[in-house]
Amino acid sequence: MTVIDNHEAIGSEGAVRLSEATARDFFELLKPRVMSLVVFTALAGMVMAPGHIHPVIGFIAILCIAVGAGASGALNMWYDADIDAVMTRTASRPIPAGKILPGEALAFGLTLSAFSVCILGVVVNWLSAGLLAFTIFFYAVIYTIWLKRSTPQNIVIGGAAGAFPPMIGWAAVTGGVSVESIVLFLITFLWTPPHFWALALFKMRDYGAVGVPMMPNVCGEAVTKTQIVIYAVLTAIIGVVPTALGFASTVYGVFAAVLGLIFIWYSLGVHRMPEGDARMLPAKKLFAFSILYLFAIFSALMIDHLVATLWLAAGKAV
Repeated sequence: MTVIDNHEAIGSEGAVRLSEATARDFFELLKPRVMSLVVFTALAGMVMAPGHIHPVIGFIAILCIAVGAGASGALNMWYDADIDAVMTRTASRPIPAGKILPGEALAFGLTLSAFSVCILGVVVNWLSAGLLAFTIFFYAVIYTIWLKRSTPQNIVIGGAAGAFPPMIGWAAVTGGVSVESIVLFLITFLWTPPHFWALALFKMRDYGAVGVPMMPNVCGEAVTKTQIVIYAVLTAIIGVVPTALGFASTVYGVFAAVLGLIFIWYSLGVHRMPEGDARMLPAKKLFAFSILYLFAIFSALMIDHLVATLWLAAGKAV
């Protein structure tokens, strides 16, 4: 039975139907691929933060951030079950596929949200817990319920939700927010529009079918392509700011600059793409590279910081 709205399925005799969801179905509800990115960037924030956190406390912090991100995904799937059932990219998700009932997804998401925030606050600190709570609220309410279906700027503003994890990781260690953690936030924040607009270009029909006002559907391909280039340039610039501010090395800066130039080159390929190109290969290439870019940037930041720490420790030992 396929569920396409946010109501419980009712059996022929009026009784509420119970789902036969498996643990795998609930895991899929957490959007594991998105969760992996959240965990990775949060870990980068923890690694780069000054100070020390006990490994067990650090593990709990990362686990809470991952669960909070998963809770956001579950709440997003609960609210978007109607449009997920129509879009080819999302039709196989647990709720539209009839594996999990909307009410179950809502309860699951709310429960995980509460537990992740409370445990992070009690075990780590309440600033990181507050940031996690705000992130869940921003993604589930501000983005999913409000922005996504009301404005073509949904991704730009809503991207803040996905950009908070490194700041949460930083706060878990330091108990505060700094310029460095804001820069880590901005890297993901500015990266989000070209990443998702590339996806929106080759999924225009899906978004058009469900009435979601993505940039290509509302403003057209030409405007979207120009915006992609602008945000790609901004992403490339913010990528080298850690070196400019002195919390990353020149080696990292050169690496980030090269990655940024490649990002811009792919975005220019999208800009040159003919209007109405059915294959959308440049957009698909940009989308794929953008994922690699973010993982590479945060990997380089962590490696750079660890090398600098070991070098400093070796110098003190001598």
